[in-house]
Amino acid sequence: MKKAQSKSPFSAIVFAGGGDRCMWQAGFLTTAAPALGLRPDEVSGASAGSAIACLVFAERTHDGIEFFKEITARNKRNFYPGNIFRGKPAFPHYEMYRKVILNGIDAASLKKLHSGPDIRILMTHPPAWCGPRLGTFIGLSSYVLEKHIAHTVHPVLSSKIGFRGEVVSVRDCTTPGELASVILASSCTPPFMPLQYRNSKPVLDGGLIDNVPVSALARKHDSTLILLTRQYPRTHIPNVPGRTYVMPSIPVPISKWDYTNPKGIQLTFEIGLRDGERFARSYTAAQG
Repeated sequence: MKKAQSKSPFSAIVFAGGGDRCMWQAGFLTTAAPALGLRPDEVSGASAGSAIACLVFAERTHDGIEFFKEITARNKRNFYPGNIFRGKPAFPHYEMYRKVILNGIDAASLKKLHSGPDIRILMTHPPAWCGPRLGTFIGLSSYVLEKHIAHTVHPVLSSKIGFRGEVVSVRDCTTPGELASVILASSCTPPFMPLQYRNSKPVLDGGLIDNVPVSALARKHDSTLILLTRQYPRTHIPNVPGRTYVMPSIPVPISKWDYTNPKGIQLTFEIGLRDGERFARSYTAAQG
């Protein structure tokens, strides 16, 4: 089917990973998207950013966040050591995360996603020489080194030591369960999540290869909006023609894997609402 031409100011949107911090992206687009008429042709996401992208373009943002707040309000801990002796997961994150995805994306929502922009989800394969568990340790260590010491927006160290990315289009997912598996694979960060596999090969969080997955876009765009989930020094933001990087105006009040904090989820969403409104206003003014 031939696509209608869009006057959207950005033809692509990139959703960075960041766990619960991605609630900021949901709030940002709730106000910025209608104000600016955002209708991208292509979208990319890594980790929880891919989940938010799907909720946004399935028009299920509100329902998804409300459900997430409900189940986190009932969850008392992020770690249940006693479960180890009962043969149950010590971390509740995988089951809760999957429930949020499947509650937000049903068959009708998936059909809507298939007719919208091409949403491309990035995941990471560890090098064969190190195996999945050692690969997890090496991958996470290299990620922390670059992010928290060098403040690199687009990591390169993992790629240099043999990690490789795989991109899956939401259009290739035929059921909500299949989409949930792809998002969970892109979000796989042990020990919070059990190791995931795709085609019998281990996969890890897409953020290990590029937490701000511009690389997952299928083509180069003249205008790309990039939604970060934490603050970076301004001097570290890449100056690339055609790219607009936006980030929270203040540090968001929640950590990546806190599944006990519905208030933090709501406050992070609200910061995004205000930032999206301000961005749309300033962007419109700048365009004259």
